[in-house]
Amino acid sequence: MLTRAYAAQCAAAEAKASPVPGQRSHGLTLFALALGSFSIGTSEFASMGVLQLFCTSLGVDIPVATHAITAYAMGVVVGAPLVTLAAAHLNRRSLLLWLMGLFIAGNLLSAAATNIEMLAAARFISGMPQGAYFGAGAVVASYIVGPGRSGKAFSLVMTGLTVATIVGSPLATFLGQNLGWRDTYITVAGVAALAFAALWCWVPRTDALRGGSVTRELGALRKPMVWVMMAVAALGVASIFAVYTFIGPFVTDAASLDPAVIPIALALFGIGMTTGNLIGGRLADRYAGFGLIIGFGSALVVLAILASYGANVWVLMPAMFGVGATMMIAIPTIQVRLTGFAPEAPTLMGAMNLASLNVANAVGAWAGGLAIGAGLGLLSAVWAGLGLTLTGLLLFVLVVAGTRRLAPA
Repeated sequence: MLTRAYAAQCAAAEAKASPVPGQRSHGLTLFALALGSFSIGTSEFASMGVLQLFCTSLGVDIPVATHAITAYAMGVVVGAPLVTLAAAHLNRRSLLLWLMGLFIAGNLLSAAATNIEMLAAARFISGMPQGAYFGAGAVVASYIVGPGRSGKAFSLVMTGLTVATIVGSPLATFLGQNLGWRDTYITVAGVAALAFAALWCWVPRTDALRGGSVTRELGALRKPMVWVMMAVAALGVASIFAVYTFIGPFVTDAASLDPAVIPIALALFGIGMTTGNLIGGRLADRYAGFGLIIGFGSALVVLAILASYGANVWVLMPAMFGVGATMMIAIPTIQVRLTGFAPEAPTLMGAMNLASLNVANAVGAWAGGLAIGAGLGLLSAVWAGLGLTLTGLLLFVLVVAGTRRLAPA
């Protein structure tokens, strides 16, 4: 009893010394984090929406143009561990600001590119901050929403990215179609500058967000189940990008619709992603692996329908929503499981989750382009994605699902 009373007195004294921000401050902090992820998501997904535009401008075909998209993904993959480890000692607030500054520079360089090689290099730079941003953002969001809600925290940060697929990417694509693809990246840099200001103003200055040691972060990478879970993410989520990368050609060539319909298809995909993300955040905090299994499993059904009948507009449009929703249900579970396997390195685990998702980006775009390039038809990209998701689901069920460390956080 005396011990409990003493602990209560200490907690009360600490609360007086460091008052907890109010609900309004909480909301502004989460908004700042989401605005940053919104700008990142707009940049990543808008590139796919203006793919055909910079194909023509830079004089390359679609398979070659996807190198710029792959370069962005590889920037995330390389940057996630390297940037996170290099900045391990930084306060998470300072890290977020540095990352957003690098992201702004990468998008301005993208707008200035004069050939596909320059564009690919600029997209690589733009991608480098993404993994570390989501890792640090998840830590800040977890601090705001409280313990035991890591799935919800990650889904809140991801909300900005998914909303970008509803609003940001379609608007950026529309802007690119009417003003030019370079203006797309200039606009993204402007939104990112607003996010920088919001982060500066509303992310709290507190030692609770201080960094840690590089040794502790590196220790997480020595755990085999971390790498298995990353492989599940890289394979399973690849079908999102095997579909999203080629939305433009699906609409104009497979379904013979006007290019003006492309932003509508992008928006439907984004609405599905946002819906699935919010559902997935709740499932991840309550169940060990149910969110991932139901997400990947239902995605396989939607992908099979899209691959078989996607030339029909009445199938294509609902399937855009369905693919986005089902795949995003799984992603918060991936984050919670990764953190469960390495709780001592939450920032790095968030970064590695995003790195895995961008391996999925590269693999999905590559596999889809390979299938199309082999002369199997546009919708063969969907079959390629289905095969990758099935592999990821089987890996999870056979290797990960039975582990004791999958107990809810």
